[in-house]
Amino acid sequence: MTFHKLFAASLSCALMSSAALAADYTIGFSQVGSEGDWRPAFSKNMQDEAGKYGVDLKFANAQGKQEEQLRAVRAFIAQGVDAIIIAPVVVTGWEDVLEEAKDAEIPVFLVDRDVDVDDKSLYVTRISADFNLEGKLAGAWLAAESLGNCKIVEMQGTTGSAPAIERKSGFEAVIDQFPAMEIVATQSGDFTTEGGKKVMEAFIKSTNNLDGICAAFAHNDNMQLGAIQAMKEAGLKPGKDVLMVSVDYVPAIVDAMKAGDANASVELRSAVAEFIYPVITDYLESPKDLDKWIVIPSDLHKAE
Repeated sequence: MTFHKLFAASLSCALMSSAALAADYTIGFSQVGSEGDWRPAFSKNMQDEAGKYGVDLKFANAQGKQEEQLRAVRAFIAQGVDAIIIAPVVVTGWEDVLEEAKDAEIPVFLVDRDVDVDDKSLYVTRISADFNLEGKLAGAWLAAESLGNCKIVEMQGTTGSAPAIERKSGFEAVIDQFPAMEIVATQSGDFTTEGGKKVMEAFIKSTNNLDGICAAFAHNDNMQLGAIQAMKEAGLKPGKDVLMVSVDYVPAIVDAMKAGDANASVELRSAVAEFIYPVITDYLESPKDLDKWIVIPSDLHKAE
């Protein structure tokens, strides 16, 4: 065989092997939506990295609507996928569709967010960061920075979502240890820049231009970025007049920290395919009992 024929044969085998790898598993992924900067980065990472793990990923964007997620999951079940990944919009209302997946013998994996179901056997495991810890890290930084004396305005995430619930409870668990720390105003900004801007505008009006307010805690960076806009438009200096702490550590908040407009952010990794796909593919190759929660680490970053 000539060199060219040998090379062509080798290339053909390599391409066949690559195609076989790409077709090892078909997995459906029902994503919350595309709010903020973090969520699209997470979705892109999952889509870009799927082929490396032999996954044909069927992606469905729910646009923040649980009914769309339920429809997508049922479509995945009808297609007979090998596994289903869900990043749930809210924690409730999942029992029926998870029962349907279980009856079809399709394993379900939760990523990023949690669900509230009595029967934990309806899903294999949750692979995510610890949202409660993220809230605690933000609260601990603020307690240290303010010496435990701080009136706080809070921008919550989507009502009923796991990160909104858990980040709030973690944050409050820390500040409740300090009698002079309290949340004096709280409202949902739905994890969006526009929502954060509107909420901060309302806070500015209700508190006489944030008079006496020490800090703004946002459940994600995009709401904080909106808050920064609102404060600047009101003639305030975010990061100086008011301490600004949030969660995600997206590139735009890093820029805001460098500019002095934000003070700290707890990192929620968006490149998490390397944590998620190995767990799922290993399980599909050899089903086994897994811990109900596999934690992805988080870190706090502060402005220099």
